[in-house]
Amino acid sequence: MTAARTGTVTTRSAWHDVPRFQVRRFAAIAMAEAPALAEEILCEIQREYPHLPVVLDDSGEPMALVGIRRAIEVFVQHLEHSEGRPTVPPGVFQDFGRGEGLNGRSLDSLQAIYRMGVRLAWRRFADIGQRVEIPPPAMYELVDAGYEYLDGLVDQSVRGYAEAAARQAGERLRLQRRLMELLLAEHHRGDPAEALTERAARIGWPLPAKVAVGVLLRPAREAMAPAVGQGVLLDMEYEQPRMVVPDPGAAGRPELLHRALAGWSGAIGPPVPLADAAKSLRWAEAAVRLMERELLPSGEVLYCTEHTEALVLLQPEELIEDLALRCLAPLTHCGPTHGRRLAETLLAWLETRGGAPEVATRLGVHPQTVRYRLRQIRELWGDEIDNPDRRFELELVLRAQRLRGQLGAMRGRR
Repeated sequence: MTAARTGTVTTRSAWHDVPRFQVRRFAAIAMAEAPALAEEILCEIQREYPHLPVVLDDSGEPMALVGIRRAIEVFVQHLEHSEGRPTVPPGVFQDFGRGEGLNGRSLDSLQAIYRMGVRLAWRRFADIGQRVEIPPPAMYELVDAGYEYLDGLVDQSVRGYAEAAARQAGERLRLQRRLMELLLAEHHRGDPAEALTERAARIGWPLPAKVAVGVLLRPAREAMAPAVGQGVLLDMEYEQPRMVVPDPGAAGRPELLHRALAGWSGAIGPPVPLADAAKSLRWAEAAVRLMERELLPSGEVLYCTEHTEALVLLQPEELIEDLALRCLAPLTHCGPTHGRRLAETLLAWLETRGGAPEVATRLGVHPQTVRYRLRQIRELWGDEIDNPDRRFELELVLRAQRLRGQLGAMRGRR
């Protein structure tokens, strides 16, 4: 409590006007009663908050009692000397905040405890003030100083709380990453189910029956992690972040992910039993590779189950291309434009199993043109065109070429 200065006008505090002998008497009595006041405050706190842990120091005395007593003594010393603002005792109250964070309690409960302590201290100081006849204005000023001092204690506790929260978050991320590594491993040593149960329990993650694994593409290098919800495991340490979605078909899950992943792109693999999470990851990675090659839609998070045809036909690229070379060899000498038209006609015929009018409608050409092309196709492939296995292979490679944009889109595709 120092003199307040505004411009050139100096206003002395009411406490400064109290005679020094009264201040010294007040401080002496308050210092003598500090141990009893600290015990009274701690007892009241324990009565109101019976679940608070009691931590003892090396001498066996509760650390909370030591901190409360030290805080009272520092404040009283400040009142006696009236030099600047009281210095908050370092360490103890930061430890209080750290303990609240580690035990999962909120800062609100900690601040409520501090306010209770200030109220009890004020009652004792008010009684001492009456005994030594401190004027009421000075005592009112003492209340303001007490709450200002409380702010300093809270600041220390907030720092400790933030440290604990950061440490807990870091530890949870580490444990979550270890769980995801085990989930997504192709090969396991020992009993993976037992290890999964143990690791999941450490972060409070209920083991689901099914999962879907996602691979994300960052919208920017420093993009914040999407708020995918507490149940979804997310690892942002990868260049392409991964996530494990529990019970992907649960009510509301798709809508929640859609909102959380707005602005992101990537792919979510098919739902699989928990033990097969690595398989879902493989499909998601394959889909992302196709997105990067612009063979699947980009700019959003897509579901592999909605793009099965593309994933099945485009992923084993070398095998499909080898099959295409063998199946489409008859088109080699037809020229690129005419060969493409024959291929489109052949695919339309294979897909519809219809006559010339239906194929013509699908292609948007005249039926007579289709008849002409179908005669050429039969001449090129001969009896092979009637073999079910050859027809299947032809449809397979032609669908793959259409997915790659090498054939035109059909009209009226089902």
